[in-house]
Amino acid sequence: MLRVLQAVTCMDRGGLETMLMNYYRHIDRTRVQFDFLTHRAREGAYDKEIYSLGGKVFTVPRQNPFSPAYRHALHKFFSAHPAYTVVHAHLDCLSGVVLGCARQHGVPVRIAHAHTTNQMRDFKYPIKSLYKRIIPRTATDLLACGEDAGRWMFGSAPFLVLPVAIDTEKFRFDKNMREDMRRTLGITKEELLIGHVGQFRKEKNQAFLLDVLHSLRACGTKSKLLFVGDGEKRAAVQNRAAALGLTPYVLFLGVREDVPALLHAMDVFCMPSLYEGMPLAVLEAQAAGLPCLVSNGVPKDCLQTPRARQLPLSAPPSKWAEVILAESKVLSAAPPVLQSFDIRENARMLTAYYLQKDAQRRRETAHGSADRVYADV
Repeated sequence: MLRVLQAVTCMDRGGLETMLMNYYRHIDRTRVQFDFLTHRAREGAYDKEIYSLGGKVFTVPRQNPFSPAYRHALHKFFSAHPAYTVVHAHLDCLSGVVLGCARQHGVPVRIAHAHTTNQMRDFKYPIKSLYKRIIPRTATDLLACGEDAGRWMFGSAPFLVLPVAIDTEKFRFDKNMREDMRRTLGITKEELLIGHVGQFRKEKNQAFLLDVLHSLRACGTKSKLLFVGDGEKRAAVQNRAAALGLTPYVLFLGVREDVPALLHAMDVFCMPSLYEGMPLAVLEAQAAGLPCLVSNGVPKDCLQTPRARQLPLSAPPSKWAEVILAESKVLSAAPPVLQSFDIRENARMLTAYYLQKDAQRRRETAHGSADRVYADV
């Protein structure tokens, strides 16, 4: 059996991590097994499930490319686990740090995976921009969640798009589930429920939806806003809701395991992000048959049904409110089919991909053509 080491920040319920778990549940685990190298000391939301599926979770310190202690921990890990022949890094611009260490320890297959199309322009941005350039030199293979993410992360280097796959059957619309969840949430038949699923981070721009809700209610529309997720900006969004007098009309549900039922309860799904890679939540919402309104920070590749459309963030909240109201009145057509994003076929492809790459590098190593030991980066 081939054990693939997935290098991540922490296995919480974010889009990237949920995508990884979707693949993990559906790959042929008699042939390929996942283990995880995390960068947080605490337990992740998915850790128990990982153990139940036969995986392992290892922990190193919080990622800091300038820290001798962090570098030492990486070298110590790879020295203690020489059996890994495939490392798959999901650390965006800093993936090259882990992959560079893996290269020094002779790991033959080193995959960097792009999941975003930008980075916040904070004090870390110059560092991330610098380290982004080393990825094609430390990785043997490049994957991306979409064309835009691959071009942004890897420039002119060739890469392969691995679809952000979902279990489409789990999200197939269920009228009874919708009615039960709306009743549980206290949403009446007359109320318009706008929904959003995502971590509360600056780039997610959730506060913009409060202005949209304010516009809807100002024009007399009975409406509420539902947030699923948690994160560092949640308190700021809650404070903004209070300042606008919207607290009674905004539901903050935190991290939930019943996302399919919550999607069914919504009337319109919105994502006003400043930038995205290939957001899993938008694909799930489309699989549930929801009309989706997303910003121009969300790649067009993500729009897979006639009920999904983009609107620029330069458009005022009143325009977003107008489009949401119009979309909510359109009856759904036949259930959507997102075949290219279905997890079953894509899991078979990923299983074959790992096995083929491992076999290829083993042949190269046997003929002395694979890279072996390099200076640190």
